[in-house]
Amino acid sequence: MSVSIEQPIIKQADLIESVADALQYISYYHPKDFVDAMAEAYEKEESVAAKDAIAQILINSRMSAEGKRPLCQDTGIVTCFVKVGMGVKWDKTDMTVQEMVDEGVRRAYTNPDNPLRASIVADPAGSRKNTRDNTPSVVHIDMVPGDHVEVAIAAKGGGSENKSKMVMLNPSDDIAAWVEKTLPTMGAGWCPPGMLGIGIGGTAEKAAVMAKESLMDPVDIHELQARGAETTEEKLRLEIFERANKLGIGAQGLGGLTTVLDIKIKSAPTHAASKPVVMIPNCAATRHVHFHLDGSGPADLTPPSLADWPEITREAGEDVRRVNLDTVTQADIEQWKSGDVLLLNGKMLTGRDAAHKRIQTLIESGEGLPEGVDFTGKFIYYVGPVDPVGSEVVGPAGPTTATRMDKFTDLMLDKTGLMGMIGKAERGPATVESIKKHKAVYLMAVGGAAYLVSKAIKKSRVVAFEDLGMEAIYEFDVEDMPVTVAVDSDGVNAHETGPAMWKVKLS
Repeated sequence: MSVSIEQPIIKQADLIESVADALQYISYYHPKDFVDAMAEAYEKEESVAAKDAIAQILINSRMSAEGKRPLCQDTGIVTCFVKVGMGVKWDKTDMTVQEMVDEGVRRAYTNPDNPLRASIVADPAGSRKNTRDNTPSVVHIDMVPGDHVEVAIAAKGGGSENKSKMVMLNPSDDIAAWVEKTLPTMGAGWCPPGMLGIGIGGTAEKAAVMAKESLMDPVDIHELQARGAETTEEKLRLEIFERANKLGIGAQGLGGLTTVLDIKIKSAPTHAASKPVVMIPNCAATRHVHFHLDGSGPADLTPPSLADWPEITREAGEDVRRVNLDTVTQADIEQWKSGDVLLLNGKMLTGRDAAHKRIQTLIESGEGLPEGVDFTGKFIYYVGPVDPVGSEVVGPAGPTTATRMDKFTDLMLDKTGLMGMIGKAERGPATVESIKKHKAVYLMAVGGAAYLVSKAIKKSRVVAFEDLGMEAIYEFDVEDMPVTVAVDSDGVNAHETGPAMWKVKLS
């Protein structure tokens, strides 16, 4: 006598709820393997600047886990890999998988208890209008044997996504050599230390998808080192890991021992004449989780134990100076040297891509800046904060990549009386020269420490361009906001001197 086994039914509502829960979960919980890898990097780091940057990232990580608030103000573009069993039965058929995932994204990003920053713009080559709910997401669907659904979901920040690299190598070319040559050209906008995902083979688009999917794998390079490589991919992972860290780029590009925490590789058969390679970095706000649906209900995501986070504290050392932004003078900033650590106090204005473009238009048209916006003797902070909740004056508010503002910097320094800038990562050579010419200064805040930075912001108000949302111009009143002098008024650039010194040491 045959026994019929009832086939499980996957509810659309379970996938939607699981996606929403997963995105909230990863907005404030780092994966444990990532925390462990960062803690190990912190313990062995010898560069003072890099060690402090890693400390801030780890402190921020614990604070976010405790407060259930975003690790980074850039809460990312959602990428979702969905493996659907060939035998899966859905309870309803009125929504596609893409639509179900997008509904989960919409609910996660508009959750009033922990609103996440909406960063997705439609009409990317034209108006670039924000969709306001971070949809649509990027969904990759694979049909597999079975009757269950497997999901791997990530929120990928723009700073690291923008540093993705693709090349069509000759079949005989050395992949590790290409990575070693290319990594320094990516600067620090991807917020190292993090992981590099590498896709090899297939076609150009296949290599890119493999590179992205590889970043969903756990950090296990040290286990691989201990047991030894067995496959071509494993040997290549170890070689690239060693060569990348010997570059001395270090945390936040300031120079140090750890640039990458792991190398991930996926490969596929390719054309005999081709060797497509795509490299995609994952930043210090690594955010991903995997879950499984079998018809028994939505995914159960167990919160990690706070005991998994290392106990790390930062204290202002003797060499740290407090700066009052309301009274700072030109003579003061000319005393600051590249690599100095400052604690900022007082008022600053904010602005990023859209605000700078609008400022440029107003200046060039002769209309002038809007009422209430005066950069004379002031500092501008490149940031797009998360909306506040509860008693917060502002949500997580870490720096965005300063390089994107390079095209506006000479105008800002020449026409507005701006004294200095605050952002993350390096500035381009022309911008460094402009900073030197105007005797200005560029300060670097740590990318990936957004919640920690937000605690230094005591007051916040929008002063212009409110229609730009998170890209509006705010006035922040800060108390002991930690920054490093990245480019001083003499044009000395910490993102050049630091890695150069550590590369020599490591060699």
